Amino acid sequence: MAEANPAGDQTTPARPETQSFAAEVSRLLSLMVHSVYSNRDVFLRELISNAADACERLRMLALDKPELTAEDPSFRIALAADKSGGTLTVADNGVGMDRAELVQNLGTIARSGTRAFMDSLSGGGEGTALIGQFGVGFYSAFMVASSVEVVSRRAGGDEAWCWRSDGKGTFTIEPADPAEAPARGTRVVLTLADDAGDYAEQATIERVVAEYSAHVPVPIVLKLGNGAGEKTLADGSAVWRKPKSAVTAAEYAEFYGYVSGQYDEPAVTIHYKAEGRNEYSVLVFVPSMKPFDLFDPDRKGRVKLYVRRVFITDEAEILPAWLRFVRGVIDSEDLPLNLSREMLQKNPVLAAIGKGVTSRILADLDKLAGEDRERFEKVWEAFGAVIKEGLYEDAERRDALYRIARFRTTTGGKAWRSLADYVAALRPNQTAIYYVVADSEQAAHASPHLEGFARRGIEVLVLADPVDAFWTRTALGYDGKPFQSVTQGAADLANVPLAEGAEESEAAPDSAVATLAALFRQTLGER
Repeated sequence: MAEANPAGDQTTPARPETQSFAAEVSRLLSLMVHSVYSNRDVFLRELISNAADACERLRMLALDKPELTAEDPSFRIALAADKSGGTLTVADNGVGMDRAELVQNLGTIARSGTRAFMDSLSGGGEGTALIGQFGVGFYSAFMVASSVEVVSRRAGGDEAWCWRSDGKGTFTIEPADPAEAPARGTRVVLTLADDAGDYAEQATIERVVAEYSAHVPVPIVLKLGNGAGEKTLADGSAVWRKPKSAVTAAEYAEFYGYVSGQYDEPAVTIHYKAEGRNEYSVLVFVPSMKPFDLFDPDRKGRVKLYVRRVFITDEAEILPAWLRFVRGVIDSEDLPLNLSREMLQKNPVLAAIGKGVTSRILADLDKLAGEDRERFEKVWEAFGAVIKEGLYEDAERRDALYRIARFRTTTGGKAWRSLADYVAALRPNQTAIYYVVADSEQAAHASPHLEGFARRGIEVLVLADPVDAFWTRTALGYDGKPFQSVTQGAADLANVPLAEGAEESEAAPDSAVATLAALFRQTLGER
């Protein structure tokens, strides 16, 4: 056995070589192998999703290099099980990987946020609901496999490579027999663990595919044993192209799982076809569960862009950054297929599509807020801090965002209050919407500046998210009422009557003396 090397060493070896996983992969694999999951089916969905992505990416590359698919223009994912041998194979004829890509993609994890994911696993969290979010889906194979072999040939390349690991800290990489390797694409062979033999059963495979992968945009076939041919498990149809009335709740749930990598139920499903100057189909989802890396500065939107059912990219950033949690597909009839990154950024058709979809998402969220307050408030609880970034970044949509924004207040307890609720409850002679910004809700409630407002029963917005310090600087007002910080004093405070039961003190409650006394109480406590 060759001496172990770091995963970053990608020099082509003259003989089979053993390399060490990067440290975070070793820890992740240990958690995968030794954790007990309520649903191990997740591994097959992740491998199928990876295979579908590989096919979609080659479809895109072939737009500029048609020779890559000239000999085999059709894409598919093939599953095969050997019950007697205890193996399960997932193969695709997608883009494939060369040696360097195998080492990089399977030997390291580049996604930030992975540590939080692993902390959740080690802490007993429901890790299966989060696997797809962190680019670690491949490693879920070790939940059911004692060893994994990956044979891959990059489309357009001559060499094929074989990657093997038992998930115990190292992997081997060596040239594969060209005659045994796929002409292009990747073949993943799992040697199933003793307690996972049912995944070599035809019935089990069909059940898992039907539940989780029936609507991936690439056909899936199952090779049957004893020369019985193969069975189509999924036809690769585009669910987003179907009429809304023709899609079942189960189909929506399955497709959401595919595009989001999550197992929660979507809070909002938006499916429609836009016609007119620009024609496009939309199927996007607002999740109900907040991912660990929602506030990661490197986190981008991941809405998939298609042009006439051809996958183009999931990095187009069609929607504004404050909707980066939205997942789904936008399929245009009008965009050219040969879109470069520069063209994506400047294309007026794509900009118009993004504007239209953003407006529709806001309208549907506003509708949800009116029809199902509890469900909407769960969405706001998860994503409100991100949506509020739009109040600072997106002046064009600020009024629409004001309508759906929800806030905790000094008089509302844990209830969420809209700005419309706030304005409807203004005290007599109150002319502004007051707010207090702090690092936490607890710190906000302890602000010494609130005493005068409390004595007059004036409700104050409690702003404790990092973005609140920014959007309030540019906020002009709502419904004719300006936003005003309690720290800036209140010009109309003396004009607002005291709340019932409150007594006027000798010193004005908002005077420097009262403020200083409250500050002492906050700092020293009641002594």
